[in-house]
Amino acid sequence: MGYNLLKGKKGIIFGALNDKSIAWKVAEKAYEEGAEFTLSNTPVACRMGEVIELSKKCNAELIPADATKVEDLEEVYKKSMEVLGGKIDFVLHSIGMSLNVRKKRVYHDLDYNYLQKTLDISAISFHKVMQVGFKLDAINQGGSILALSYVAAQRTLYGYNDMADAKALLESIARSFGYIFGRERRVRVNTISQSPTPTTAGSGVKGIDGLMDFSDRMSPLGNASAEDCANYCVVMFSDLTKKVTMQNLYHDGGFSSMGMSMRAMTQYNKSFENEDVSTKY
Repeated sequence: MGYNLLKGKKGIIFGALNDKSIAWKVAEKAYEEGAEFTLSNTPVACRMGEVIELSKKCNAELIPADATKVEDLEEVYKKSMEVLGGKIDFVLHSIGMSLNVRKKRVYHDLDYNYLQKTLDISAISFHKVMQVGFKLDAINQGGSILALSYVAAQRTLYGYNDMADAKALLESIARSFGYIFGRERRVRVNTISQSPTPTTAGSGVKGIDGLMDFSDRMSPLGNASAEDCANYCVVMFSDLTKKVTMQNLYHDGGFSSMGMSMRAMTQYNKSFENEDVSTKY
C-alpha cells in the first residue's frame, strides 16, 4: 500500500541486477509510490539478467549502459527524458564492483589495474552520472540524487578490501558535487550508508556472513534489510527531504554509533569458556 510519495516524479535507477539488489527493491517501492522511471545496467546484465523482468513489472524502459562511459550515460539521460516526457527528479546510483575482491587479492597485495577499475566503477562513475546530468541540465530543481555507501568508508572492516577506498571516494564526490548541484540547480546529493546486505556484489566480500552476524548483534535495531533501504531511498527522493544534502546518512540499525553491545559481548565471551582469559593479551 503506497502513499503516493513519488506521484508525478520521474527518475533513473542504475544497478538493479536481480531481486537481491537494493536497486531492485528501490524500483519496486518507487513504482508503488507512483514514480515513473527508467532502469539502466550494463549491456550484458540487460541482455542476460533478470532485470528484464523488473522492467516489465514496473513498466520501465530498460537502457543498457556502461556507467563508466560518458557517451553511454549521455544516451541514458537523453533516452530517459524522451520516454518519460521531461527532466529527471531522482537518480539512484547503486553500482559497485571490485575485481580484487572477486580474485581474492588481499589489501596488502592489490592488483593496481584492478584497483583503478574498482574506483572507476564504484565511485568515479557516480561523478560521471552527475556531471553528465549537470551538463545536459537533465535534473529538475528540487531533485534528489543518491548513491549507496557503507561504513567501511570511515572504519576498517576486515575483508572489505579496496571497496572501502571506493566508498570513501564516493562519499567525497557526493559532498563536492552536492555543493555545486545545490548552489546552481537546487538539487540535493546524498549517500546512504547501508547495513551489510547479501546482494550479489556484497556476497563476494570475504566473511560476509560473519560480518552480517556481527553487525546484527552490534546494532540496537538489527541490520537494515534491502527493503528497509528502499523505503529510506523513497523518502530521500520525495519532497519530505528538500533541505537534506551533502550528507552521508547511516541506515544501519545504529551500528555506526556503537562500540560494543551486550549481544556481541556475550558471543565474544563464549570464545573464552574453555580458556584462561587472564593469560590472553
